[in-house]
Amino acid sequence: MDTGLETQTGGRVQRLREHLDGAFCCTYADGLTDLRLPDLLATHRAAGLTATLTAVRPRSQFGILDIAADGKVQRFIEKPLLREYINGGFFVFEPGIFDCLTPDCVLEREPFERLTAGGGLAAHRHEGFWACMDTYKDHETLDARWRDGEAPWRVWGAEGV
Repeated sequence: MDTGLETQTGGRVQRLREHLDGAFCCTYADGLTDLRLPDLLATHRAAGLTATLTAVRPRSQFGILDIAADGKVQRFIEKPLLREYINGGFFVFEPGIFDCLTPDCVLEREPFERLTAGGGLAAHRHEGFWACMDTYKDHETLDARWRDGEAPWRVWGAEGV
């Protein structure tokens, strides 16, 4: 379904309403992960809420300095895994999500903020591999990992997936 070049993320999901019946999975499609869908679905079902997003902890794109009070560098930590979680872009929605969407809304703004305020948004913490492919550099890095056989997201055919 062509949703148009200018349609925001929430509007794209909203246009699917007539084609869906029951809970459904959704993704931004610009991320790679070794997320197990059965685990995401189990979290969603256990929460019993309108929406569940996948929370991931990305790596810093920069090295971090540990600096003592006297200004001396104690250590250098190369691109650590961040403590904070971000929206990893993999979701499970109940049909009630459509009540939060408008043709021009940005999914992660108004709808998610409304769901959060009403206690209707759950998070599935995924501690495995996740990477976004937002830039050409991301594409090159992930493509090289695929070619080199270092692709943790390559789970097709793996037992239990």
